[in-house]
Amino acid sequence: MKGLGFREHGGLDRVEFVDVPEPVPGAGEVRIRVRAAAFNRLDRWVLAGIPGVPIERPHVLGSDVAGEVERLGAGVDDLQVGARVLANPGLSDGTCESCRAGEQSLCRAYRILGEHTQGSATEFVVLPRRNLYEVPEGWSFGQAAAAPLVFQTAWRALRTVGAVRPGETVAIVGAGGGVASAAIQVAKQLGARVAVTTRSEAKAERARSLGADDVLVTGPERPLDRALWEWSSKRGVDVIFDSAGRETIPRSLKAVARGGRIVVIGATTGPVAEVDLRTLFWRQASIRGSTMANTREFEEVLGELAAGRLHPVVDHESAFEDGVVAFSRLDADDLFGKIVLRGP
Repeated sequence: MKGLGFREHGGLDRVEFVDVPEPVPGAGEVRIRVRAAAFNRLDRWVLAGIPGVPIERPHVLGSDVAGEVERLGAGVDDLQVGARVLANPGLSDGTCESCRAGEQSLCRAYRILGEHTQGSATEFVVLPRRNLYEVPEGWSFGQAAAAPLVFQTAWRALRTVGAVRPGETVAIVGAGGGVASAAIQVAKQLGARVAVTTRSEAKAERARSLGADDVLVTGPERPLDRALWEWSSKRGVDVIFDSAGRETIPRSLKAVARGGRIVVIGATTGPVAEVDLRTLFWRQASIRGSTMANTREFEEVLGELAAGRLHPVVDHESAFEDGVVAFSRLDADDLFGKIVLRGP
């Protein structure tokens, strides 16, 4: 079957349509006919090659998927062929100590669809039954594919790891990607006063439309730490949601409040950051990592989405045959939201 992916690691010039075997569902698994797949910044790192993560090649990209149940594996008797489903792309073994404790994202065998396995930008995907959920009523497949990875990431990072409380201040570093558009909404849903930082004036109004109280345009004359320090009336920000890494973590630390939390969910500008430990301990602040979500958190945020209190943000939706061009928008300066590819 055809999939959008790559044969060799590298840049955007390596993205092409590849042939991979059709997957067959085993016991407890379901085969989905893909009607929509969505890309994340993670796909760019998979394409480039992630140190220590072996990837089968040719490799299909995409971690988010929505579609129709096409075939049931042995033991699956609570789904009907043709049912509209979306997937939680976080894959755990379901048996380890962490899984038994309800912390699936801490599973030692944890994997992500499209990173550690073949991805969703193809014709069929096989997933465990426990990873599948009904598409919310009234949603298109494109909306359903745009939601899972970014909203579960934002929900766990802010609600659980960041422990955001009503009335606190939250800063979202960067305004364009899908996870940022989710984090703005989640932070507001948790009752925070929210600022978004961006280097683009063009993204300011879109960030405000999602609920951001303020949008801070940063640059050489107004660096991140100064912008956040001034926004917080020189008190510091309670929770800073940072996916950039090396370039921003040192500045985020300068702008965090006493007892504040910096939650790191990515490292787009580099994996190694230098921080001033004196600032860290004197402010009694913390730097916390967060990845994906456990099953309970995924179901919580899916409930918020289904109720209409949170909304997937789609930057662009394309036909399958236009996938190479669509994928390249991940590098576009004006990206805002998710890139969705309709199924073949």
